[in-house]
Amino acid sequence: MSTRSQLRFVQQVEQTDETDDGADRVVQVYRHSDGYPGSVLQELAQLKELLDATRAERGPGYTAATFVFLDKLSTVGLYLAGGLGRTIDAAQPADLLEPSNMEHLDQPLFLLGHGVENPADGIHGDEEYLYVVELPTENPFDEPTEWTVKVSGHSAFPRWDGPTDEAFERASWQFHGSLENALADLVAE
Repeated sequence: MSTRSQLRFVQQVEQTDETDDGADRVVQVYRHSDGYPGSVLQELAQLKELLDATRAERGPGYTAATFVFLDKLSTVGLYLAGGLGRTIDAAQPADLLEPSNMEHLDQPLFLLGHGVENPADGIHGDEEYLYVVELPTENPFDEPTEWTVKVSGHSAFPRWDGPTDEAFERASWQFHGSLENALADLVAE
């Protein structure tokens, strides 16, 4: 059974002049499976470690794209190693882009399972968890800083087909604090 979730990557933008409203930059990602806190928080920690080490954090859009890329990369190995009884013949990374190497597969997981959502369109309605990843507003070339995360309670938010802002505003959050503390509090070792 899938554990669906929505992740919002948010960065506060400071108002710079009278014409700039300082609105937050928000990118939202739908994740079809493994959306429970133990999985998502560990993957966010790995993502942050990678971005910190490479100084590649560039705000919500890049962070969300890298999250999706790393998650997809982790599932493609199942097909390269013959997991799930299905194999892709890929001697080179470009072979993964060759449709004839996948004709025998029924909907490969690494091509599915995520969506970049428009927060104005609403949520699917069957998500079990919501997450907010608050990124620092500092220059990405400064020393890395801690991410703050919010994790909803299990299905502790309203479901509807309107803008998702209200779902995130009305959610009951089981955790709000640093990513490091979220790992310690919510992830069983």
